[in-house]
Amino acid sequence: MGMITVRKIPDEVHNALKARAKRHNRSAEAEVRAILEEATRPEERLQMGDALMALGREAGLTDEDFATLEQIRDKTPAEPMGFE
Repeated sequence: MGMITVRKIPDEVHNALKARAKRHNRSAEAEVRAILEEATRPEERLQMGDALMALGREAGLTDEDFATLEQIRDKTPAEPMGFE
């Protein structure tokens, strides 16, 4: 994991950072990590659930289709693999 050292932070910025960290119940270091993560995270990050939902919509699937699939799905527990 990477490491960064930031020097010469103005006192008012450092104090504000510590106050913000306290409001979020975390250390100043954890607060800096959260700020950096938020600042660098893609705005339109694709979420897996959203992608699957969009795929289902494109295929024309409805809630009724999923209910039908659930009814006919084989619910027999899988047998463990043997290594003999």
